[in-house]
Amino acid sequence: MRDDLHLGFNEKRFACEKVFLISRAVPPGWLFPRTGGSGEAPFILLMNIDGLDYNTQRESLVLPEYGREVQNMVNHALSLPDKAERQRCAETIIITMERMFPQIKESADYKQKLWDHLALMSDFKLDIDWPYDVSQAKTITTRPEPMGYPMQRIPVRHYGRMLFDIFEKLKTMPAGKEQDALVRLAANQMKRDLMQWSHGYSDEKVADDLARYTDGVVQLDLAKFKFDKIVAQETEKKRKRR
Repeated sequence: MRDDLHLGFNEKRFACEKVFLISRAVPPGWLFPRTGGSGEAPFILLMNIDGLDYNTQRESLVLPEYGREVQNMVNHALSLPDKAERQRCAETIIITMERMFPQIKESADYKQKLWDHLALMSDFKLDIDWPYDVSQAKTITTRPEPMGYPMQRIPVRHYGRMLFDIFEKLKTMPAGKEQDALVRLAANQMKRDLMQWSHGYSDEKVADDLARYTDGVVQLDLAKFKFDKIVAQETEKKRKRR
C-alpha cells in the first residue's frame, strides 16, 4: 500500500481533490506502522474520485419507476443507425418494461401505456414504426390544475360544511314530506357526528342545534320524533381508522 495513504493525523498532505475523514477500528499498526498506532484511530484517507458516477450528477430520469438501466437501453436504441435494429431494440425494451411490472397486464390498454412510456423516455425522437398512436403520451406527465380549497367558515366543525348547507336549505324549504325527510336526515347525521367527536349526543342537544342553525325554522318535537338506532361501535371504528 502506498505511503501517501498512511498519513499521520497531524500531517497535512493533500494529494487529491477530495478528503474523507473516517473513524473506524483497525488492526494495531495497520494504519500507522511507523508510529505504532493502535485500535480506534482517526485517519485521513485521500482519494481521487475523478470519473466516479453519482446519481446527483446524472441526467434526470423521465420515468424514474423504470430505473436507469431501461433509460440507458432507450438511449442505446436512439443511437442505432439501422431502423430495423431500432425496431427490434424497442420491442425488447417493451418486453423488459412489461416484465418489470407484470400487474400492468390487468389493464385493458396496457400495451398502449407501455409504448406511450417508451415515447416519453425517448423524447419522441425514436424513429421506428410505432404500433400504437403515441401522440397523446404527453398527457401522462401533465399535472392537473390545483383544486381550490373552500375557505368558508362554519360555526362548528364537527357538523361539517354539508350539514350547514342542509341547514340553509331548510330555512327556505316549504313544509311538507320533502322537508320532513330532510329534517330526519339532518337530525340523525347530527347525532352521529356528536357521537363520533364526543361532544355529548343527547337528543336535546340535536334539537337545540337544529333550531339554532336554521334560525328557528325547524323545531324538533322530541315527543314524536324517533331517531334512528345508532350503534356506538360504528363511530369507534371510524375513529380508529383515522
